[in-house]
Amino acid sequence: MNYFEAKQVSKAYAHHKAIDGVSIQVAEQSIFGLLGPNGAGKTTLIRIINQIIGPDTGELFLKGEPLQPHHTELIGYLPEERGLYKKMKVGEQALYLAQLKGLTRDEAMRRLKLWFQKFEIESWWNRKVEELSKGMQQKIQFIVTVVHEPPLLIFDEPFSGFDPINAELLKNEILELRKNGATIIFSTHNMASVEELCDDIALINQSKVILEGNVAFIKKQYGSDNFLVKMRGACDTSATALSILGEVKATAMKDDLCIFKIELKPEVDVNELLKTIMQMGRVVGFEEILPSMNEIFISKVTGNGINKKILA
Repeated sequence: MNYFEAKQVSKAYAHHKAIDGVSIQVAEQSIFGLLGPNGAGKTTLIRIINQIIGPDTGELFLKGEPLQPHHTELIGYLPEERGLYKKMKVGEQALYLAQLKGLTRDEAMRRLKLWFQKFEIESWWNRKVEELSKGMQQKIQFIVTVVHEPPLLIFDEPFSGFDPINAELLKNEILELRKNGATIIFSTHNMASVEELCDDIALINQSKVILEGNVAFIKKQYGSDNFLVKMRGACDTSATALSILGEVKATAMKDDLCIFKIELKPEVDVNELLKTIMQMGRVVGFEEILPSMNEIFISKVTGNGINKKILA
């Protein structure tokens, strides 16, 4: 079941078309990556979903219903441009923003205390926002985005400014939110995070969706006949035999363990490779080397194709 859907949504400013006939489907309790280079139209679509601006054409649906103003209560939005009040104390501000989301003061206080304990930031409660680093401020904004437990969460570049430790902390929290029932849309330039977190993606370039679907399926679709072979036997003779099937690079040899990467010739089927290596010795590992989402992203946006030599 789709929790959110956009159908042929377009938005233009003066003579510039920010998004042009964009359609996406976000499954319930999934993590959906909204990808694209700067200026592609991602933030425009996010603002339309949040009803900050309206589309020129197209339809949007939440839980099968046309998107309406009251649906904003079901959405938590973390914008790329953070907006905390610098002079206010952290706890006072978090409490105020949580109440704006509809929580009572007592319930807001209870939930905020739990989140502050989880992030080990209880000591920040009485500090002014301006005293915190950018990463610290982002933690506060993340908390006030999720504290009212909305079923749809939208994060625009949530990992921006975080060091690797805190980025990992945030990834784990996003996964936990999905586990607890949330549907999540997030925009990011971090393709490693896409591979770790996303079930599905849509890649927008020059205002149009140019790639969409399940992450695992897309990687499989863009596979380039590169394989990793681990076997026990005579490494030199194995490499020679495999070179008939494609370009071989021996990447490791230890005792009788040989590890090869091979890019098959266009006319060679993978079954032929399997048959050959099984006749050569004991196969202890075999897997297809798939392109990363970063390689696919660059290939689709630039139109240059995936560099197979990176994979080989």
